[in-house]
Amino acid sequence: MQQVMSERTSNKKMHPHKFTLWVAIGSITMMFAGFTSAYIVKSNQAGWQPVQMPKIFFLSTVLILLSSGTIYLAYRAMKNRETGKYKNLVLLTTLLGLGFVATQFLGFNELWNQNITFKESVAGSFFYIITGVHALHVVGGVIALLVIFARAFSTKTKYYSSTPVEIAGIYWHFVDILWIYLFVFFLLVS
Repeated sequence: MQQVMSERTSNKKMHPHKFTLWVAIGSITMMFAGFTSAYIVKSNQAGWQPVQMPKIFFLSTVLILLSSGTIYLAYRAMKNRETGKYKNLVLLTTLLGLGFVATQFLGFNELWNQNITFKESVAGSFFYIITGVHALHVVGGVIALLVIFARAFSTKTKYYSSTPVEIAGIYWHFVDILWIYLFVFFLLVS
């Protein structure tokens, strides 16, 4: 009886990497809550000039939403041992992630060319910091995707565990949701 209960509880344990990821997600969420709260507080000061969201960020949003779908499908393909489909979906997710980063860079460049700089615009400074820190988290996700991509196409070793894909997928969905939050936030407060 005790052995059966022990087997049941051991099956419910969370993978240590997944636990660490959830702790990190909690910390990152608190950081961005602080960033956006500070933005709201500062925006009530005299002389505040809100930043208009660059139009290319709409494309960024579409790219990251699509990539969230493709990483989910990649995870399912990995679980179903559909190797070819998995490889294609990991490749597509990585390309969409890189596209997100590229469009973010183009949006920052557009703002910079409009003279919305750290020195000239307090709102711009907040905007760059908040969206830039998010972009750094996306770059971290892209690095994880590149590792998964390299493993998928490695001829030396075959990986059949779906845990790394699941963990990368959870993180990728998180940066997607975080971007949607920031996107809507800046649309509403600008």
